[in-house]
Amino acid sequence: MRILSPREQPFTCGHGIPVTPQVSLVDDPSAEIVILPEIWLGPDESLHGRYPALIEWLRRKYTEGAELYSACSGSILLAETGLLDGRVATSHWGYADMFRMHYPKVRFDPTSNLVYADDTARIVTAGGTTSWHDLALHIIARHASPGDALQIAKVYLLKWHPEGQLPYTGLVRRAPHADSIARQCENWLTGHFREIDAIRQLLKEIDVPERSLKRRFKAATGSTLIDYLQNLRIEEAKRLLEQGDLPIDEVSEAVGYLDTSFFRRLFKRLTGMPPGQYRRMFQPLQFAHA
Repeated sequence: MRILSPREQPFTCGHGIPVTPQVSLVDDPSAEIVILPEIWLGPDESLHGRYPALIEWLRRKYTEGAELYSACSGSILLAETGLLDGRVATSHWGYADMFRMHYPKVRFDPTSNLVYADDTARIVTAGGTTSWHDLALHIIARHASPGDALQIAKVYLLKWHPEGQLPYTGLVRRAPHADSIARQCENWLTGHFREIDAIRQLLKEIDVPERSLKRRFKAATGSTLIDYLQNLRIEEAKRLLEQGDLPIDEVSEAVGYLDTSFFRRLFKRLTGMPPGQYRRMFQPLQFAHA
């Protein structure tokens, strides 16, 4: 295994960690496997125009037959190469808006920990943070053996994350936009999402024809009104499950759903697991041992 850098000189990465590259882009090393680690990039930053030599090298290595793997935000660098256009990819769920705005040709999946770009599986992207566990075990299983991957997992206490990223995903994210009416809708729903007929009341509150309002809201935020409302409600339900011991039917009613069975189905669809399992996974220890 070798570390490649645009230059041969040693450097420090995040938190002052020293890195000494073994090869540089000038060396143009051969590579059957290329792993792109996480990069320091905020959700509102951009890679456009940066690292052109590295991007061209990645394209060429893929053409020569290399398999490309990325961890977390490393998939943004892959997106810059164009190799993900028309293909499926993931990253940390916090980059969903960035992919929607800057890489619309990429079919971004914020729910999975590991995503094969296509049937050839020569490009694999991993989700956020500890999804690198899944990526490392996948690479070992694929290029060594599943038995080796299992042994490594046991020795280093690594785990698969079969639940995906959904349980960790923040459902309510305010995309930047300049539509004052859409912002008014967001603010109103934030304060009234618990009300049973919230959408009907909103339509009375905002003096804009219903079809026009729904169209403007979707264009500005990338979300429908009903999806935004459901995300607000389920995000509040997650908080209640994490911080208290209300029965599930009372949690359902507290966030605006009188039909508990519908609430359970919606909660599982948006978080990847039933409310009870979510509570067991995320509830603080003082409640878990009560």
